[in-house]
Amino acid sequence: MTVYFIGAGPGDPDLITVKGQRLIARCPVCLYAGSLVPEAVIAGAPKGAHVRDTAAMTLDEIVGEIARADAQGADVARVHSGDPSLYGAIAEQIRRLDAAGIPFEIVPGVPAYAAAAAALGRELTVPEVCQTVILTRTTMQSSAMPAGEDLATLGASGATLAIHLSVRNLREITRTLTPLYGADCPAVLAYRVGWPDQKLLECRLDGLQALAQEHKITRTALVLVGPGLAPEGFRDSALYDGAHAHVLRPARR
Repeated sequence: MTVYFIGAGPGDPDLITVKGQRLIARCPVCLYAGSLVPEAVIAGAPKGAHVRDTAAMTLDEIVGEIARADAQGADVARVHSGDPSLYGAIAEQIRRLDAAGIPFEIVPGVPAYAAAAAALGRELTVPEVCQTVILTRTTMQSSAMPAGEDLATLGASGATLAIHLSVRNLREITRTLTPLYGADCPAVLAYRVGWPDQKLLECRLDGLQALAQEHKITRTALVLVGPGLAPEGFRDSALYDGAHAHVLRPARR
């Protein structure tokens, strides 16, 4: 018996990995986060499978379902949105499984920031503008940020910021980042990436809050900020530059 933590991707059922899809199709127990994972993702569960939406369940209830499956020798597809290693709340589940001696495996998925960049048609790391992407969040009612991971500290790097779980904190995001990035820095409000009602709203940093209010966006949105989001204003990379030689493309005489 094994518990498979499966990254379902951000919403588009076609963005789940082949491995994840195959595991869902053969596991007799499927526990999925229904608030963020569309039912189309788990529609391939085998006939007669025990399928439960865990959105309203507590950690104890979820672990209880897994323990019952373990007692029956039944593999579990534990389906999370995006990539389970990012804000997936799997660490506490794994701790419980380790204590109970229940084996598990993590199957990565497409994270929201990558899907958003693809939908925008952008590369997040462009030469001499931005070579670093920081995945972070801000302090909200549910949890505070650890010391040294505040937005001002991270923003001082000038990196592209992918700010999760913070769409209700746009006033503070704008206030903190404007002195570091400038009010006219490119920003994106990516709402329900990969879902049929997806919205990719591009604006200046100082326009984020007004844009969210205009479109009535209060949850399930990713905020991207950084100069690398501009579609122009960077040089070509050396990777395909004919004047740049490397081991796979030696200098021509």
